[in-house]
Amino acid sequence: MADSTAVNAQITDAVTQTNVKVVAEAPAQAIAALYQVASHSAGLSLQNAVHSQQSLNQISTAVVSKAVSLIMSIGEKST
Repeated sequence: MADSTAVNAQITDAVTQTNVKVVAEAPAQAIAALYQVASHSAGLSLQNAVHSQQSLNQISTAVVSKAVSLIMSIGEKST
């Protein structure tokens, strides 16, 4: 009865080697995932900075236009 449940040594060795390979590769995959998340976060922060700068440029253009309009209207009122 014990012989019928015995597993071939080559099979146990193959399973053991596969388990060791998976456990050995886990830290490298974790670091790779960390690098991907960090680079994605840096990319998003740069996109946010560009968006903020573009928004401020639009506001700046509107402010300059209004200021020029006010300056021009001062000259018209005095004459």
